[in-house]
Amino acid sequence: MKERVKNFFKSIKPVEWTMWAVSTVIIVASFFVFKNTQYHYLVGSLIGVSALVFTSKGNPIGQGLIIVFGVFYGIISFSFKYYGEMITYLGMSVPIAVFALVSWIKNPFAGNKSEVKVNTLSKKEWAIFSVAVVAVTAVFFFILRALGTNNLIVSTISVATSFAAAYLTARRNRFYAIGYMLNDIVLIVLWSLASTSDITYLPMTICFSAFFMLDLYGFVNWSRMTKRQRAKGKELYGLRFGKTERRMRCVRHNFTRADSLRGTECGGAFGASTPRAGGRGYRSVRRRRR
Repeated sequence: MKERVKNFFKSIKPVEWTMWAVSTVIIVASFFVFKNTQYHYLVGSLIGVSALVFTSKGNPIGQGLIIVFGVFYGIISFSFKYYGEMITYLGMSVPIAVFALVSWIKNPFAGNKSEVKVNTLSKKEWAIFSVAVVAVTAVFFFILRALGTNNLIVSTISVATSFAAAYLTARRNRFYAIGYMLNDIVLIVLWSLASTSDITYLPMTICFSAFFMLDLYGFVNWSRMTKRQRAKGKELYGLRFGKTERRMRCVRHNFTRADSLRGTECGGAFGASTPRAGGRGYRSVRRRRR
């Protein structure tokens, strides 16, 4: 157990510790400087920062923390009548995050449970994704307008970027980070507008500024993960393909058991069980080939 905990902390790179520490200090400092007494703002922001650090590594723990953050953020949004944000997170982002958590757990890379296997989308899925974003945005626009949501246009754009980011996260695609970066920009504007009427909301603006930095790192890191996993996948495929080719050459050239024992490549492909030419096993192979 101690060894697992030790390895867990070792897996976090110095740059990730630094970003987490800097973001935490800024968020905590801004909370007390502006004399905010809503401690669930602080707790939610710190959970969000931690979630993005793990998500940037492709670690499923990040998705678990995003679910918790979504609940906190929904409550905060409700307090300022940002119904779009509340509905988006509690009714869309959190459920999708639950699906993403299951998907990430079921798709580890090379058996490593702390790193998800990166996925690429086909052109067809990109087209479906684009249509879905437009449809969801249009539906939410009328819902938010009916609810009298503050800053309707900005809130609607936030829905679009949130849905795009959540969908790509669930599909394990590196462009999820671009979606969240766009969402961060929208939310910085949204909470800046809220801060003009109540300064206690300014820490939320600072919080999403920190999120932007972490999502930018997430895109860079996932791009590296994509290249590394592709290279590793090609290496594994090459080993399997090479072994199959050797086996086929041995069948075509009818190597004998004696050949395999001498250490030829057919020895590596078949081992000592290769049938001797002219033997009973060899004749059965010949009959099957016909």
